[in-house]
Amino acid sequence: MSNDATEANNATEANNATEANNATVTTESTVTTEPTVTTEPTVTTEQTKTKKTETSGPRDTVYIGKKPLMAYVTSTLIQLANVPSVTIKARGMSIGRAVDVSQIISRKTENAGYAIGTIKLDSEALESQDGRTRNVSTIEIQIKRN
Repeated sequence: MSNDATEANNATEANNATEANNATVTTESTVTTEPTVTTEPTVTTEQTKTKKTETSGPRDTVYIGKKPLMAYVTSTLIQLANVPSVTIKARGMSIGRAVDVSQIISRKTENAGYAIGTIKLDSEALESQDGRTRNVSTIEIQIKRN
């Protein structure tokens, strides 16, 4: 069978599969180009993950990750314009960045009236990829308007 004939056969099978409305398509490996269409529908079940997003009310928590430092400073300042207090949360290697964000907001915007409130240090027990449980440090820094 030539290459053009194979491509034509594949195109015919794809069109017939679409027309069969998700039916199972089987073809014989002989020279005939007519596919055999069975009437058994193929059922595929796929689980989708839905992410709940907060649609109403102001958010009062900023989670620190790997973005640039000023992205978190800007986000915190925007939230502070809407709510009187924002909590900056970080864990592990991001704790230093969280401290930097809080210091920039309190020192550089002294005339805006923001101050550091309570600071909570903690640790969480997480399971690592190799199955062992390990402790990861966490920090929560409250920034509030005066």
